[in-house]
Amino acid sequence: MAKTVAIIGGGASGLACAIFCAKAGLHVTLFEQNDKCAKKILVSGNGRCNITNKSLHVSDYFSQNPPFVEYALKNFGFKEFEKFTASIGLVLHVTNDGRAYPLSNEAKSVARIFEEYARDLGVIFHTQEKITDIKKLTQKYNSVVVASGSRAASHLGGNADAEAFAKVFGHTIIEAYPSLVQLHLASKTAHKMSGTKLSAEVTLLINHQKELTCNGDVLFTNYGVSGFAILDISQRASEALLSYQAVSLSINLLPEFTAQKLSAHLLHVKKNMADFTVLDILVGLLPLKIANGILTDLHLNPQSKEIDTKLSKKIANLILNWRFEVTDTHGFRHAEVSGGGINTQEINPKTFESYKKRNLYFIGECLDVVGRRGGYNFAFAWASAYTAAKAISTN
Repeated sequence: MAKTVAIIGGGASGLACAIFCAKAGLHVTLFEQNDKCAKKILVSGNGRCNITNKSLHVSDYFSQNPPFVEYALKNFGFKEFEKFTASIGLVLHVTNDGRAYPLSNEAKSVARIFEEYARDLGVIFHTQEKITDIKKLTQKYNSVVVASGSRAASHLGGNADAEAFAKVFGHTIIEAYPSLVQLHLASKTAHKMSGTKLSAEVTLLINHQKELTCNGDVLFTNYGVSGFAILDISQRASEALLSYQAVSLSINLLPEFTAQKLSAHLLHVKKNMADFTVLDILVGLLPLKIANGILTDLHLNPQSKEIDTKLSKKIANLILNWRFEVTDTHGFRHAEVSGGGINTQEINPKTFESYKKRNLYFIGECLDVVGRRGGYNFAFAWASAYTAAKAISTN
């Protein structure tokens, strides 16, 4: 008789693991708390689903045990995943920066194909069924896989169930924190620029020391900042906030300028357009709300027509190095993923089986593994699912 496997969670890692187990001839039952599976897949990549990345490396992941991801990514990396998706008719499109999307450009394609394929393989689905007793499940099934995700995106069902299940068997938990998340600022100006977006260079400072720099979109909001550049630095910022370190941002609004070049430009425009106010000059470079924000922070009258060398340098320096204190993240509800989780020192990296409970497996985002933006978190979901399924089927 085929071995029985229970999978808790119908997200990316849970669906993939169900497929790989069923393909190996195992009898698979999947439990999903929501009324349907793959809710996070459906909203990923703004509905496009950045499904993986062509270039996967340990350095793309953050964990207290960084080498943990290496075995799984090596054994089920981009080539293996692409071969698998091609076999089920899901064709990938890889962009120049290595990010992979379904050719349909729709996350719905991924969710539908994965779920339908799992059903075709005989996977039994129990939706709207929340598991609360992990011990009872381990007694009923030969193997149990916890793929219930993290606290991120709580409005889609994100929770700490996996951590609770792990604690039952004595696992330790690395404190969770939101990642790929917006940041709150201590600023009387930022909210006045809400809704304004521009391409900028953002430097994260921790305890007043430069930590990393990212380029990309920055969107000012009523609570602080969002945008791709902010999401890219948010993991390190969130982790630092968790340990009560001083976190701040330096935003360079015009990275193509040097301070000298920008100062000279301001003076040149003033010379040519004598009747221009300082606000008129700045809106030739920046969105109106941001130009007003700059002048507010410098306590300058936007209608003033007086600009000398000293003032032009002062304005240029702020535009190229606008400092903001970060007070908080926008929380788990708005985070795409979560850092922290189940301590991977207590999980076998070659099988994803618990070292504390035989035939109990933890995969995907519930573990203390979080990837960069760009398909890396999905890549780990697929790799951990495959690795666990292979171990279960050969055990």
